[in-house]
Order: sequence, then C-alpha cells, then structure tokens
Amino acid sequence: MSTTNLSAYDANRVPHAGGMKFDIIVSDWNSEVTFALCDGAVETLKKHGTFDKDIRVFHVPGSFELVYAAKKSCQCKDVDAVIVLGSVVRGGTPHFDYVCQGTTNGIAALNAEGVKPVIFGLLTTDNMQQALDRAGGSLGNKGVECAQTAIRMVGFTCDIDENAYVAL
Repeated sequence: MSTTNLSAYDANRVPHAGGMKFDIIVSDWNSEVTFALCDGAVETLKKHGTFDKDIRVFHVPGSFELVYAAKKSCQCKDVDAVIVLGSVVRGGTPHFDYVCQGTTNGIAALNAEGVKPVIFGLLTTDNMQQALDRAGGSLGNKGVECAQTAIRMVGFTCDIDENAYVAL
C-alpha cells in the first residue's frame, strides 16, 4: 500500500486541454468521497485549459451504474473522453466483490471497444479512511490523476513515430 501522495505529477507532461471535451460520471454513493474526486478532476481539467462549457458532470446512484452511464456518454459525438468516479468500501458481505468486479469488467469492456477513452476512477478500499485518504487526503486525489490521464489519452495515437520508441 502506498504511503505517499500519488497525485503528484509533472504538469509539463500533460498536453494543453483547450478544445477537449470531457464527461465525468460520478456515483452519489459515498458522496463525501466521490464529490471530492469530482472536484479534483474538474479543477485539473481547468488547470490544463479545458473550458467550463466543455466539462459535463453526470450523477448516478452507485458505482455499478457507472458502466451504463459511461456507455451512453461514449455514444455522444461531442465528447473526447469519459471519466468515471466511484467509491466502494468493503463491508461484511460479498456485495463489495460483485460491485467492484462488475464495474471493473464493464469499464474494461468499454475501453476494449476503442470508441473513446474511459478513465477508471473507482476507489475500492477496505475502509472509509482509505477512501478519504485518496480523495484529497494524505494520498492525494484520484480525481486529479484521472483528469490528467484523460487529457493524455485524448491525444493517444498509434501513428508510427520512430521517436516514440524507447530502447529497453
């Protein structure tokens, strides 16, 4: 388990995001966590040049519903990337496992379709403190990480560029 702020990154490695359009799908379950993740994502997108009008935030009841909403968002032609944000805290039943696995598999399937990037911002923690530590606490804000990842993935291309290869 990490003990350092995972949201620290080199802002110079993130492209300018002016003109890029993002949908953020946020779960209302564990809202003290998910809304903080959303705030971090929105602030980071703006920091890198995304205009207010190009950031849409949609709310769904829980993390399992992130998949459906992300699929619908991917069908919108005016969106470059989708960020999903949720928080599932382990409880005393297998429900945690089902929600985490179903949501993970669903988002992975959307990415495999290759329509547009869907950035996975689902916190899966053993307790609420671990979630809070990752939503603006001692371990940073996963929403910040998701936003900078979304910006970088919008520009992802498979064009052949001999300068892109790194010697092993």
